[in-house]
Amino acid sequence: MRNWSFLEHIKLRWGEITAVSVGVLLLSLALSGGDEESIPAAAEQGEIALTTEPVVAEPVDISQRPTSRYELPLTWEGPSAKVETLSPDDESTPQTLLKQRSVEIKSGDTLSALFQSQGFSARDVYRVTQDPLAEKTLRRIRPGKTLLFETDESQQLVGVYYELAINETLQVKLTGDKFVAEIKKRPIEIRHAFASGVISDSLFAAGKDAGLSDTLIVKLANVFGWDIDFVLDVRKNDSFAMIYETKFLDGEFIGDGEIIAAQFINQGEVFQAVRYTDKDGNDNFYTPEGKSMRKAFLRAPVNFMYISSNFKPKRFHPILKRWKAHRGIDYRAPTGTPIYAAGDGKVIASSQNKYNGKYVFIQHGNNIVTKYLHMSRRAVSNGKRVKQGQVIGYVGATGLAEAPHLHYEFVVGGVHRNPRTVKLPEALPVAKSERERFTQQTQSLLASLESYQKFNSVALGQ
Repeated sequence: MRNWSFLEHIKLRWGEITAVSVGVLLLSLALSGGDEESIPAAAEQGEIALTTEPVVAEPVDISQRPTSRYELPLTWEGPSAKVETLSPDDESTPQTLLKQRSVEIKSGDTLSALFQSQGFSARDVYRVTQDPLAEKTLRRIRPGKTLLFETDESQQLVGVYYELAINETLQVKLTGDKFVAEIKKRPIEIRHAFASGVISDSLFAAGKDAGLSDTLIVKLANVFGWDIDFVLDVRKNDSFAMIYETKFLDGEFIGDGEIIAAQFINQGEVFQAVRYTDKDGNDNFYTPEGKSMRKAFLRAPVNFMYISSNFKPKRFHPILKRWKAHRGIDYRAPTGTPIYAAGDGKVIASSQNKYNGKYVFIQHGNNIVTKYLHMSRRAVSNGKRVKQGQVIGYVGATGLAEAPHLHYEFVVGGVHRNPRTVKLPEALPVAKSERERFTQQTQSLLASLESYQKFNSVALGQ
């Protein structure tokens, strides 16, 4: 009776048993016959359970993918960066693992000491410097720069990289059984920018308000420095406008370039300048008519605080206590302020006496002599030739002087002239053979400068 009941039970449940068996068989076939790469690794390891829930892939933002960059970065994120070299037959499996580590060069470091500090031998130094370019460059390493060493998976040296400039790197790589050096350069992109401003206090303050760097402000002053004294001549509501270069590396701003066109309005008088490079590669600033912005002489040969005594035919001397002619300009400045040669010439006197203190006299062309008195120290000797802007000494209070200053004289044909008002000889204009080329290149720049100014005025509601 009991046996009959068990057989009867099996007979009644046979359909359910058959259905389960078929299901298990089908599942086994699916798992064994499918694409193995489509099975998640965690599922293979038993870390996740199969589910009937649909799997939805998260969207990928392609804008966040890294852009193509130069193969040798000049800065590295950390002391050890990894580079994987993939086999051309299987691009998913790393075959060689390269490691990079960098060291900052400090004062007193030698190439051998730097190699040794990173675990490399004298033989490694020898092998790397067998290449003439590598030997010449790496023997002149400078403090503050970085050396980057690259090793293979067996810790053997396979590459050395030395940053020469922001966009230049010396690359010394193991090629075959020897190291080969070359200099890799990344192109710097030059763009143009426009800036303008109105002076309420000083050129420096107005330039900073316009977003200019200190260097650009100084360059702007130098462009017009032969015509405008930026200490004494600048007035409130004077204005400037300029087109200048900006430099980018891999799309990132790295610094300012040169001014290429500029305008300065001083007490209602308009001065314009445009940069021009001639066929020989020499560049200079010229007026729109082709006259050089440079003069043969600097208007003031020192960066001064103020004028303590002007050119006067009769002045009461504060030390001698008597009336006498003051045949120069006294520029007050701190002791040690550099004094520059006002123009090209030859030093005809570099000496000292109880009246002039330490002094320098320079003979120029056209029978012109400039004199510089009361120096704390002279930087040129008698008979030496000097260039305009060259440092010839430093401000002091030697001789008959009450306080640190430069006494500056301008003598033409033996006659003293007022350095602040004398008409200064101009440098050479654009050559006649270059005039057509000059006009073609500069007129468009000046037109752009004018257009930018008009656009800027409209934008500001002026």
